Amino acid sequence: MTALDWPGCRNARDVGGLPTVDGLVVRAAALYRSDGLFRLSEAGVAAVRAAALARIVDLRWQYEVESDPGPFAGDANYRHVPMLEDVLGYEVRHDTYGPMLDHNRSRIADAFRALASAPEQGAVVVHCHGGRDRTGVLVALALSVTGVPAAEIVDDYGRSPDGLPITMTNTLAHLDERYGGAEPYLRRIGIAASEIAAVRRRLVGRPKQFG
Repeated sequence: MTALDWPGCRNARDVGGLPTVDGLVVRAAALYRSDGLFRLSEAGVAAVRAAALARIVDLRWQYEVESDPGPFAGDANYRHVPMLEDVLGYEVRHDTYGPMLDHNRSRIADAFRALASAPEQGAVVVHCHGGRDRTGVLVALALSVTGVPAAEIVDDYGRSPDGLPITMTNTLAHLDERYGGAEPYLRRIGIAASEIAAVRRRLVGRPKQFG
């Protein structure tokens, strides 16, 4: 995992380098996670454009986008995909994202598809406002179906400001206990096997790349 030099953002990093259960690693410059890109300075905007990203996935609510517009909204690679329902009909807990997974299924499916359908060349950056909660859940799902162990996903989540490891630990346990894991959860909310495979292809290269 490497912090990204995107001036203005406080929580931007490449998740590349995380190990998988089958002895590979997540490919560098395949999936980035960040806090809101509206915070970027002019130099930060230039750095992001220089990165030639395949897709920017903005998980914020519509009102957040209107309040703090991002600098890439007019770009062809930008997708605004609100990951939570406009009105949350559940208690938001700070020790697990289980309720988020249970009550926002269609929107989480849309967000995962935005990642899965990105062009193969270039990195995808996923961001919300702080880069911890919504971003953390979507990245955790992607890493989990790629074969990254739970402990590594928890460790990555904990690098975000105020990211308490127990929160992601409980979230992954919820996925296992209620759905049988991340992949069965994604299939249950309508994600096709081909879309899961596309995320795996993006994140993990062939063994010779890591030899």
